[in-house]
Amino acid sequence: MSKFFDQLTPELTEFIRAQPVFFVATAAPEGRINLSPKGMDTFRVLDEKRVAYLDLTGSGNETAAHLLHDGRITIMFCSFDKNDEIARIYGRGVVVQPSDGRWPELIVNFPELPGVRQVIEIRVESAMTSCGYAVPRMGEMVARDTLEQYWTKRGEQAKEDYWRKHNLRSIDGLRTGMPETTPRTRR
Repeated sequence: MSKFFDQLTPELTEFIRAQPVFFVATAAPEGRINLSPKGMDTFRVLDEKRVAYLDLTGSGNETAAHLLHDGRITIMFCSFDKNDEIARIYGRGVVVQPSDGRWPELIVNFPELPGVRQVIEIRVESAMTSCGYAVPRMGEMVARDTLEQYWTKRGEQAKEDYWRKHNLRSIDGLRTGMPETTPRTRR
């Protein structure tokens, strides 16, 4: 049976923190719905009404475009071990980039990782839990270091060049809010 919450409870927060992977879904008023898996040590519960995740440079920047044009976001956590639970967070998200005044306040919550692009901050409107009875139990999940190695090897300039080429617009042509010239990522 599903349970609904208007904020994150301590139990829900504990469940979220235990999950090694989460999924992010966003959509603009028109165009494709985006659903992305995320991992590494990039998700934080900031308080019962606010969460954030560290967004690393990837193939596209759909989440940023959708948040700029619509703001709605859903985060899903799904247990793949003996705990047969799913949790979702529904909210409104904003993109905080390294050039934003709030960057220092948010970035301190995350480990230093190569490829950092932005922080996605979400105001929690509601949350729900449901059963994961049909979700398979999987063996030990081991973090991949492929993305970390990729950006460590290439460096900051290559990352910023990649942003200008691949991250300024979504696959539907929406602006992502990234500036044409990108200031260096800083702590």
